[in-house]
Formats: sequence, C-alpha cells, structure tokens
Amino acid sequence: MGSLHKHVSEGVYQHRHNWFHELPSHIKIASVFSFVLVVVLTPGNFYQAHLSFALIVIGLLIWNQIALSAIRKRLIIEIPFVLFAFFLPIFGTDPRIDFFGLRLSEPGLWAGWNILIKATIGVMMSLILSSSTPQRELLVGLEKLKFPKLLIQIMSFMIRYTVVVTEELKRMAIARESRCFEAKGPKQWSVLARSAGALFIRSYERGERVHMAMLSRGYTGVLPLTTVQFSSRRDLINGTLLPLVALSVFLIWSVILN
Repeated sequence: MGSLHKHVSEGVYQHRHNWFHELPSHIKIASVFSFVLVVVLTPGNFYQAHLSFALIVIGLLIWNQIALSAIRKRLIIEIPFVLFAFFLPIFGTDPRIDFFGLRLSEPGLWAGWNILIKATIGVMMSLILSSSTPQRELLVGLEKLKFPKLLIQIMSFMIRYTVVVTEELKRMAIARESRCFEAKGPKQWSVLARSAGALFIRSYERGERVHMAMLSRGYTGVLPLTTVQFSSRRDLINGTLLPLVALSVFLIWSVILN
C-alpha cells in the first residue's frame, strides 16, 4: 500500500535537473498560468503567434523529456473540444468559403482553430507543470498562492484516496470475472450498476471511518501541507521568463500584422 500511495503522490512527475524543475511550486504555477493567460488573450486570427506559442510548448516538452505516451493520454481530454471545433465550420454563420467542395463558415473556421490551438496549448502546459512538480508540492504551491483551503483539502483527499478506490474497483472486477461474468450487452448493465452502487457505499463508509480516525487524532479542518519553500530573486526572475516570452511573441506579431 505504501508503494501505491507513493505512486499516486508522484503522479506523472519525472525528476530532472533544470531551472524550471528547481523553481518553487507556487512560482511554477504562476508562471504557467501567466503563459496560458497570454495565449488565451491572443486574438484567434493571430495564427502566427499561436504557432509560435505551439513551438515554444513543443520545445518545453522535448527539453523536459516527456514521453509520447503521456502526451497521448492527456490529449484524450481534448476530444470534446475537437468535436465542437469540427462542427463550428459546418454550422457557423456567413460568409462561407469553398474547401474541397464544401461550403464552410469562415468565422466558424477561425473559432474552431481558436478553440483547438488554445485548448491544446493549455493541456500541454498542464502536463509540463505536473511532470516537473510532485502533486503534494502543487498543493503547497496553491496554498502559498492563497487558493481556498477547502478546495486544497478536497484535492488532497482526492490524490490520497483515488488509488484506494481504483484498487477496490479492480478487486470487484476480479470477483465478477471469477464468477464467469462478461459484459457483453445491455443485459449485463444491471450487474455493473449494482457494482457501481456497492463501490459508492464502500467508498462512503471508508470515508466515514477515515474522518473519524482523523478527528480522533486532532484534525481541526486544516491539513498540515505547508513546507518551507524559499524563493530567491533568481527564482522570481526565472519564473517570469515564460510569460515574458509569450508576451514578447504577442507584441512582435501584433506589430508585424498591424
């Protein structure tokens, strides 16, 4: 169980020796958020600027040696955005342009491009942040940035007990398979529904037991997350590099295109 908790606490974190990995977590969070904010505020028709942002993100992914498998898993989150962006040119407003025999909405094309590129950059930057910072340090960084403590506690418990619930779900699946159960169609949905209900009840009961154990050990509603993280002037300067680069790219293309 200890190895499981260690695995879930690390998440997709990979230890590297570079200036970004060594930044305090709250500075990294602020840096990534500021970079993504500049990307989001960049007008959609500045496609040259967005391509420049994408090249920066690709460079960061390569520099941090992030595996392609991790990138593919994160890109699955984008599927709803991709579908929405795909239908915008079809059902968008006039004017329309010809594209291989199709009459596509020009505003819809720009809107779809805008959603797709910004969502992709946001997802990739979140991957860069999570791969360079352990999950516990992310919570500490959010705490130092004055994020609501209640939300931090919810995220902390989610990180701690997601693996527990997942292992419980695996044991239930093994128990079903040992009884020759196979989910082949709608007739088996009732069994899966009862399994989901049993999992919910077990998780709820486990949560009550954990809460009582915490109260018996002096829990007062605040988890001891804070650790000492010193922020030097060099860290502050390094933390501004990403947003400054993004802002410079935006200003340069603004001058060129105007």
